[in-house]
Amino acid sequence: MSEVNLDFDREKRLGFGEAIYCAGKSHAQIDVILAQATSGDGRFLLTRLSPDKFSRLDSGARGRIDYDPVSQTGFYGAVRPIKSSGQVAILTAGTSDVPVAREAQRTLVYHGVAAREINDIGVAGLWRLTEKLDVIRAHPIVIVVAGMDAALVSVVGGLVPSMVIAVPTSVGYGVASGGTTALHASLASCAPGIVVVNIDNGYGAACAALRIISLLN
Repeated sequence: MSEVNLDFDREKRLGFGEAIYCAGKSHAQIDVILAQATSGDGRFLLTRLSPDKFSRLDSGARGRIDYDPVSQTGFYGAVRPIKSSGQVAILTAGTSDVPVAREAQRTLVYHGVAAREINDIGVAGLWRLTEKLDVIRAHPIVIVVAGMDAALVSVVGGLVPSMVIAVPTSVGYGVASGGTTALHASLASCAPGIVVVNIDNGYGAACAALRIISLLN
């Protein structure tokens, strides 16, 4: 029995295609998946593709992948032109949150949406956020990526009218508990109307943004 059953019709149903989550898959399984890409449109977004696993892929497939080691994402096949810009801003509380934010940014780019990244504006230095507020408010969708206590989520949610999508990250010491504290803080935020995705799920946040953009357009 085949271990692979790809969903080539997802983009028709949802507006964005299937992503290949590479964590937990062997490089041989990923090679099989990429070989089957020719049955669809020849394109795939790869997520959680570690540098080591990327280096062990079939050389032919590897040569067709636009790989980013920071986000551990890859674009297999042709990259679509940017068709939307100015709608999404991605904020990080700290530099350690950048890999998750970059996963969101790359997911959006793969689907033809350019996003503005604004990094290292956590509340420990609140002036870093306040001096960027006018820029942030210009975007109807704001993805906030934050670990530790995820305080940036509530602060942004109380200052901007945009749709705020919170991505709690596993960044933090001790009781940060691998992102559980940031997740709970985001869910318990007193700023109303915030959408929260799972810990470190930049991909999921980008897909939420894509759903909103499809309605706005």
